[in-house]
Amino acid sequence: MITYSVDKLQEAKYVADVFKNSGIKRPYEDIERIKRMIDNSDILVTAWKDDKMVGVARAITDFSYCCYLSDLAVDREYQKHGIGKELIKMVQTEIGEECSLVLLSAPGAVEYYPRMGFDSTDKAFVIKRQK
Repeated sequence: MITYSVDKLQEAKYVADVFKNSGIKRPYEDIERIKRMIDNSDILVTAWKDDKMVGVARAITDFSYCCYLSDLAVDREYQKHGIGKELIKMVQTEIGEECSLVLLSAPGAVEYYPRMGFDSTDKAFVIKRQK
């Protein structure tokens, strides 16, 4: 059975392991950076199989108008079991009905998000990070 938590106080190593095991491109080897990513997030929802973190959703929001879903990752071993969908639902619950939920998709997940209720748009712009 998978359990979920909205407790933001999670160990960066566990989040890094989920990033590594999911295939998402994140700096999982830089634990201090992962810790800053967690600390500076507004929402962190995690999925657990017993004592192993198997999924994570991390978001930044004003809780009034907009929420950016910056990370959605599920360990490859646990993908295709509805964990990502549940993580998204829990983020939506946290932000409420006044907020829109936006994200930038990884190339391999472009077809996933419309199935989760996201509308595609060609109006996003990005200045890529230097590091």
